[in-house]
Amino acid sequence: MPAKKDKIDPATLTGNALRKEACRRIRMARSRWKDHNNAACRAEREKALALYEKLDAAQREKVPQELRVWLRYRSEKYFGPQRTPPKGRG
Repeated sequence: MPAKKDKIDPATLTGNALRKEACRRIRMARSRWKDHNNAACRAEREKALALYEKLDAAQREKVPQELRVWLRYRSEKYFGPQRTPPKGRG
């Protein structure tokens, strides 16, 4: 069994590591979205968006365009403020 990865604290990331973590989170959110797991997708998208907002303009250009488009536009269609909020379980 492989060893567990150390927990990464996003608050301490800077530069290239921050960009990589933002890309990883966006990809994870997209995979959750493709699996129709909207609650998990919403949570990952919020984390990815918070990291993406910390990037400066030069770093944002290094994020693949496909990921930027999904995060900003396509996911906004499904998870934006105009949508009905999810109902709680229970």
